[in-house]
Amino acid sequence: MLHDNLKINEKGHLTFAELDTIELAKEYGTPLMLIDENRIRERMRLYKKAMKNFSDSSMPLFASKALCFKEIYRIAKEEEIGIDVVSSGELYTAVSVEFPMEKVFFHGNNKTDEDIKFAIENNIGYFVADNFEELSKINELASRKGVVQKVIIRLTPGIDPHTHASISTGKVDSKFGVAIETGQADEIVKFALTLENVKLVGFHCHIGSQIFEVEPFLMTVNTMVEYVFKVKKEFNTEIEILDIGGGFACRYVESDGFIDYEKNLKEIATLIKNKVLESGIKMPTIFIEPGRSMVADSGLTLYTVGSIKEIKNVKNYVSIDGGMTDNPRYALYQSSYTVVNATRADKKADYVCSVAGRCCESGDLIQENVKLARPVRDDILAVLCTGAYNYSMASNYNRIPRPPIVMVKDGKSRIVVKRESFDDIIKNEV
Repeated sequence: MLHDNLKINEKGHLTFAELDTIELAKEYGTPLMLIDENRIRERMRLYKKAMKNFSDSSMPLFASKALCFKEIYRIAKEEEIGIDVVSSGELYTAVSVEFPMEKVFFHGNNKTDEDIKFAIENNIGYFVADNFEELSKINELASRKGVVQKVIIRLTPGIDPHTHASISTGKVDSKFGVAIETGQADEIVKFALTLENVKLVGFHCHIGSQIFEVEPFLMTVNTMVEYVFKVKKEFNTEIEILDIGGGFACRYVESDGFIDYEKNLKEIATLIKNKVLESGIKMPTIFIEPGRSMVADSGLTLYTVGSIKEIKNVKNYVSIDGGMTDNPRYALYQSSYTVVNATRADKKADYVCSVAGRCCESGDLIQENVKLARPVRDDILAVLCTGAYNYSMASNYNRIPRPPIVMVKDGKSRIVVKRESFDDIIKNEV
């Protein structure tokens, strides 16, 4: 099995966190998204412990965009980690469960006036500012509120992590951040230091996602610490916070390598400490923003097989009752997934097919040329590792309701997000 929370029981069914997926599909219907709560908590604790390699005040921030709903924030709150949000909607969700705002970092390359106002009114901990216009507006609205707002500036370190172009964000040519090598970073730092209602407390960077190697992170922190030193020397400003972003990968298929998150963070911490000592600057508090690596392999999606189309000497299609509406990642950038016939998990996977969604769209595919135990109508297929960027990117294309999220823990299951109804889809229409 791809991950250790997956097994096969005596019925030949796939189990997830010790529960029979076929029984869960009968109880809750399909499509159905399952989340392993214990696995999420374990990963949060792993990151929290590993961050102590930097300093006692250093902390992981869960990247909300990977998986956002109320219960995930309750869990993060209980595990005493921080979060990053990228919209007022994510922030509102966190506010609704009384998540501590001092541990919230607000990202985004184009925060609206309403975003900034809403965040300040809710006592946001930090803005991760992306540009001059945003800094000006934060200063203006903070002044109206009579507060001095803590701000971290997002910088672009010019690192290419060699991941998919759609999820690479650290190169100079990016919509995110201000480039160091062009000199524009110096300009925005100089500007931020002139603002009366903005307190520049740190720098942020993020080089991309689904990165298996530690080397791009080492190159990044090397560049960032050198820039922190430059700012102290040229602007007489001591930076308190260095947020090195997220991006550690997760295993989606057997060919993906194993990643030792603790080992990688220890290696990064050693480099930062050595660079700080060498430069003679104050050791900043380090933050990291895992999203995918914190929740991806805690998720699994179940579907019911409908039609099976065999085109002789061409291709086989197995159609399911979900698709790009609940998992658009293959349609967007051909993301790899492991697919299992959960009903016949003990049988040999030798039937080659493409798993197709139900949308009226030729590109609605979950995976192509996969091997399954030969399915028949009403079998349950499981797509593994769907905890990140599946529910959060889901849509109502073709007016298909979003699936529910069922959380499993200690042999029990509970609904944490209800299945959408047709009434939910039209409720805002007049």
